[in-house]
Amino acid sequence: MPACSALSHSGKAPGKIRHVPLPRSTYGFLTLPRYSMIALSNAVETLRMANTVTGQTVYDWSIFSLDGDAVTASNGLQLSPTLPLGQIAKVDILFVCGGISVRESVSPKLLATLRRLAERRVPLGALCTGGYALAKAGLLDRYRATIHWENLSALREEFPRINLSDQLFTIDRDRFTCSGGVAPLDLMLHLIESRLGARVSQLISEQFIVDRVRNDRDRQYVPLRAQIGASHESLIHVAQLMEANIEKPLSLDDIAARSSLSRRQIERLFKRHLGCVPKRYYLQMRLKRARELLLQTSMPIIDITTACGFQSPPHFSRCYRAQFGCPPSAERSRSATQAAAGPVAAGPSD
Repeated sequence: MPACSALSHSGKAPGKIRHVPLPRSTYGFLTLPRYSMIALSNAVETLRMANTVTGQTVYDWSIFSLDGDAVTASNGLQLSPTLPLGQIAKVDILFVCGGISVRESVSPKLLATLRRLAERRVPLGALCTGGYALAKAGLLDRYRATIHWENLSALREEFPRINLSDQLFTIDRDRFTCSGGVAPLDLMLHLIESRLGARVSQLISEQFIVDRVRNDRDRQYVPLRAQIGASHESLIHVAQLMEANIEKPLSLDDIAARSSLSRRQIERLFKRHLGCVPKRYYLQMRLKRARELLLQTSMPIIDITTACGFQSPPHFSRCYRAQFGCPPSAERSRSATQAAAGPVAAGPSD
């Protein structure tokens, strides 16, 4: 199959921001068999666009495999040039890129190589299911980490020493892990913002027509069926009732009547399979919807309060702060400030 080209070097184009020259950062991407192309592409393209909007080559990247042969992704495509991992020079982060059937892709040779890199204090990351390789190598023990939601439950059972999260991405010391799909874009934007400022990440998101830059407080959407299994149809039905009644929340008695379950049965189901009481689950669902409206629309906060079933703006604000660490007004103000942030400060030589 023909290989795609031009992914092992940095693109550079006339930029939109001028500032003093910045040192380069270099990222490596270790591709495993049947890795997720969308995850890798979102990471690399974000770095490329950072070079474009700054007008400097602030990021370099290379694609690696264990033996240097181009690896076939889950979509049947390959990337070229692909370099042997043995030729890796200094990198700021090496990301392991996983995808389908990641367990079969993790060999003793790969694990030994990752452990040697960790001994050399190379910062390690993972895209999509690549975190499984780091976990199997023991390199995520006592770290917070993220992996694609399809693998969360199994990894929690297999690797209890890892603090696995359903966040979009997690940064813990020298480990950088994220879920799949477009989540690597969010991780790269976060890394770029921490280094180059909010204005650069905002310009990149505008180029990619991304409505909002998500952060590490954002959660993956994990379908309830994936959390509890398809056999628990009664619990799924209760959750669907809740989701269909966000603006005017149902009482637990109303839910029981509509689901042909008793209050006690519903409480037991939530406690056993979701680790919380129904009221808490319902509240988190409404707050998640409220945050989407707050950050993705211009709806007044008082309208969001009503649309998500809260009694009053003060009640909404208290609940929101408890869940997300800040009141809704501060969340929206911060988002607006980031969007309107000025260019990176110019140095004396500009």
